[in-house]
Amino acid sequence: MTADVFSEFLDPFKRHSVLRERVRAVLERLPTSVVEDFLQDERFRVTLENFVPGQGWSLWMAMPGANRSGSRVVVLRQRLNDCNEDFALYIIAHEFAHAHLHNGGWGEHTDPEQAADALADSWGFPKVARSPQG
Repeated sequence: MTADVFSEFLDPFKRHSVLRERVRAVLERLPTSVVEDFLQDERFRVTLENFVPGQGWSLWMAMPGANRSGSRVVVLRQRLNDCNEDFALYIIAHEFAHAHLHNGGWGEHTDPEQAADALADSWGFPKVARSPQG
């Protein structure tokens, strides 16, 4: 797939070049069928968290589809721009895994968190312990 296919997913991170490239790195390693799943779902979005201390945050989501299927939004935090790269890539892949699985299970993993970890690992992004900034 060409990089242009990811432009709508990368646009929210244009002011955060490191995070933008990290999101691109994950997208480029996802199976084609997963990327196509996201591209074909008009209710799928990727966005940057807009949390403001003391005010909270807002998130716009599409209304459920005709078949009552919900929207899927991957929300990433700005701190993924500055943290350890392996940790950031794991978190980004984990969140894309949740979206692909519609926050459900995968294979023998019925717990959504374990399922997202296992799927991200199968894509080449093993779980990484949280690490200090840098």
